[in-house]
Amino acid sequence: MKISFLGATKIVTGSNFLIETKNSKFLIDCGMFQGNKSINRMNYYPFSFNPEEIDFMVLSHAHIDHSGRIPKLIKEGFKGDIYCTKATADLCSIMLPDSGHIQEMENEWDNRKRRRSGEKLREPLYTVKEAEDSLRYFKPVLYDQKIELNEEVALRFRDAGHILGSSIIELWIKEDNKEAKLVFSGDLGRRDRPILRDPFLIDETDYLIIESTYGNRLHPPSKDDAIKLISIINTTAQRGGNVVIPSFAIERAQDIIYELNKYYTEYLKTVNQDFLKVPVYIDSPLTVSATEIFLRNSDCFDEDTLKLIKIGNNPLDFPNLKFTKTAEESKQLNTSKESKVIISASGMCTAGRIKHHLKHNLWRKESSIVFVGYQAEGTLGRRIKEGEKVVKIFGEEIQVNAEIYSLEGFSGHADKNGLMWWIQSFKSKPKKIFIVHGEEEATEEICRKIEEELNIEAHIPELGEVLTIEGERILVGEKLKVDRKERENRELKESIKKLKSVFWEVLQRLEHETNNVADIERLNRLRNKLIELQKNILDLNMMLTEGMNKEKD
Repeated sequence: MKISFLGATKIVTGSNFLIETKNSKFLIDCGMFQGNKSINRMNYYPFSFNPEEIDFMVLSHAHIDHSGRIPKLIKEGFKGDIYCTKATADLCSIMLPDSGHIQEMENEWDNRKRRRSGEKLREPLYTVKEAEDSLRYFKPVLYDQKIELNEEVALRFRDAGHILGSSIIELWIKEDNKEAKLVFSGDLGRRDRPILRDPFLIDETDYLIIESTYGNRLHPPSKDDAIKLISIINTTAQRGGNVVIPSFAIERAQDIIYELNKYYTEYLKTVNQDFLKVPVYIDSPLTVSATEIFLRNSDCFDEDTLKLIKIGNNPLDFPNLKFTKTAEESKQLNTSKESKVIISASGMCTAGRIKHHLKHNLWRKESSIVFVGYQAEGTLGRRIKEGEKVVKIFGEEIQVNAEIYSLEGFSGHADKNGLMWWIQSFKSKPKKIFIVHGEEEATEEICRKIEEELNIEAHIPELGEVLTIEGERILVGEKLKVDRKERENRELKESIKKLKSVFWEVLQRLEHETNNVADIERLNRLRNKLIELQKNILDLNMMLTEGMNKEKD
């Protein structure tokens, strides 16, 4: 058996793993890379395998960093079944077309800039139609149902407790009359969170692939952050501002609605009129659709949530909760002067209506921005959270004057202690653990804890690394080519060419202004621009030279 680690290695996004047996090839997840430009670019790289040769795929859950390249996979030749839970298939039915819409819109925006600079136009990663077409390959499977996928591979999904339909994947693989068990944690949820059940505890496995998103952090109690959110809402409303919450459409938004529902009921008892007056807007069509899917999949809920439903209390609704549907309704939120809570996607502020709300509220000292989920490296959300004072949104520089909060108690990922608790629950320890889906500091810390406290050998794979498991032996093979360096070099050359063109254009403008005796301030700005362009060209040339030298070495 071979395992190739083709995404979510030393980063959180792009989950993608290739499993090869003697007679079959299949994937676990095919997620989108999310982050800075360099990371986002990886979505356009060719797959490190031939999609036509992949027999089937197993999908852990619907989040885009796990499912987002499925339409691209099918577009390039994959024709197999995609096994997942029913709730995951339902969520993908709205999330993938929504992602296709984003791809089309961002590609149109990108091509406008390419036309102006004379660059070659590019196709979107995939379209809405291609995303919709991909849905016919989904094959829902029940939790706890063990199925034979072929003579070599058997599969079972267990509840991961992360989002609706999320799964821990159990795989039994037979080769040469021997059977090995492989468990992939997917994204593990937290214990005692609202709505969903706790992560299922697995008894045994030979090899474990585990996420590590919060492998170096501890979450505050979710109850404390729920109370803090109510306090932020009241304080912000009293000073006339808005509370903007960038939220993943799946799970985080529903968790917040659930907590606000609970506190709305409590505040109603104490007649706290301030809180009751603040309207809460869900400004995300995707979140609205996702909430409807939640209510259609109540079999995934925990006992407390089911009890509320049985007594007629819809845990995903309350009197001052309002859902916007149209773009016009969304725009009105930023023209209305009343204080309000706006919950909008995307959770990392990379796309969607949230960027408009940030543009209208970040500069306001009266407003508050509340992060309730993970912010990947390089994303707009991460930059705001880490304290950048000026950010660019839709080409406009926006001052960050609003109050910035991070309530990690709402996170849907197990923290360091949660991960260790789950691993310790194995009655028979894994022979080896592979740590993925985390940034380097997180993977390294959880790796140390596993080896020191549990005495289990752990390994952090590199991108493209191939491991061969032969009985008790694990062999590290050559990395699969992740066609990155060649593309980076080509893009550097294109950037240098473009900068040189701008350099000569600015130089001509400077000469023209000088001849026409323009104002000194404008001349100085042009001279400074020339100096900056020269520096950028030199820096890029240096990067290109260093990259080529490394390849030769």
